[in-house]
Amino acid sequence: MRRSMSAAAAAVVLAGLITAAGPAVAADAKCTPKIQVLGSIGDETYVRDMQRSQGVFDLGPHGLAVGVSGHKPVYWTGTTVHQVPLSDPNRTGQVVAVNARGLMVGVLHGSGGASLFTYQAGAAAITPLPDGYGYDIEADVNDAGYVVSRSDGGLGTVWKDGQKVRELPVPADAGPGTRITMVTGINNRGDILGMATQDYEVPETGAHLEGTHPVLWPGDGTAARLLDPTMNDSYVQDLDESGRIVGYDWAGPWHEYRTWVWEPPLTGPGASPGGLSSHPYATFEAISPTTNVSVGTAKFHPDEMTLPDQALLRAGSGPVKALPRLAAGGASMADAVSDDDRVGGAAVNAKGRLKPVIWTCAPQQAYNPGS
Repeated sequence: MRRSMSAAAAAVVLAGLITAAGPAVAADAKCTPKIQVLGSIGDETYVRDMQRSQGVFDLGPHGLAVGVSGHKPVYWTGTTVHQVPLSDPNRTGQVVAVNARGLMVGVLHGSGGASLFTYQAGAAAITPLPDGYGYDIEADVNDAGYVVSRSDGGLGTVWKDGQKVRELPVPADAGPGTRITMVTGINNRGDILGMATQDYEVPETGAHLEGTHPVLWPGDGTAARLLDPTMNDSYVQDLDESGRIVGYDWAGPWHEYRTWVWEPPLTGPGASPGGLSSHPYATFEAISPTTNVSVGTAKFHPDEMTLPDQALLRAGSGPVKALPRLAAGGASMADAVSDDDRVGGAAVNAKGRLKPVIWTCAPQQAYNPGS
């Protein structure tokens, strides 16, 4: 968070914003199942597999949500949308994560790539992160305020209070041609999750090793290690407080996605729990901190679009189920889930416009599309 604002002050500001915006989702003691459409600004077009114009990417305390609206970084209190203040109002970007104290981390896009920032609700300006540059940036923040991402030069990096505090090494057993290609998550015990890409020849055999591996930098300070990969490209997306990891296997240009879970103690290859019976492919994008609820999106190959994409949910070790669409025939996608059973994402309404949405009491809404 910004060093000029204490955690207590930030909490007061956030509480004031929520009060002004009306009742927060978390205040609904009975947890009424519904699709809550949030306020939006700007462009609401939906183009599959293109950068999202609207959507919730993470969920915070007291009804706080963060994401993108009209290609701008925003946050919501209740259903009210707030733009993150930018010195250049023409910049685009999104807020990709928020912690329990309301500290946000986001990405700004420009002609030279992308840059990272942090922001606390109510502050006058963002805090740019040094060396936080790249292109396809993913980032996360834990409740202690540590921010992780891939930075300039293909390194994994950790920031605290707006300052770079350390770099994340490539695992010693990864091989000379391995580079860090994503850093996607951090939990409250300090475990950091990412992805490494191998591309090198073994001198002794001449064999060419190429592919992706999940990488874990343990919070206990032990050495970074490669985890067993999926069958093709291993896209790890999130991890919970127990160290459980979710993501997907991706078979390259054929758009074949398969959900994947790595269970603690992370000594095995992981497995796919499958997807929806209505769609051949699916991803996991997020997992709740402590309740083992995973969410993502079911998909078709772009040349065989029998049905639009659909948000999905898996509670615990149960089956993967669908979340209801906002409108019949409208695409939907899920990118965030909280311990209080909110799921954040985006959905196309009856007018064909993409809206940021939250499914409340989401496990109660999930259903088997074949039933």
